[in-house]
Amino acid sequence: MKEIEKYVKPYDASFTTMVPTNFVKFFRTCKIWQLFRFIMINIKMLIVVRKSH
Repeated sequence: MKEIEKYVKPYDASFTTMVPTNFVKFFRTCKIWQLFRFIMINIKMLIVVRKSH
């Protein structure tokens, strides 16, 4: 690990955040996709709760 830390410079220009692609931006703003994900997450939660009771 010390070997790797020697070459990593935390404030170097190569340490930048990821920029979302157009595909990712579309899914983040698409209301239909958000509704679908909301329903799927709620179904999963119901399954987990039902198993525990």
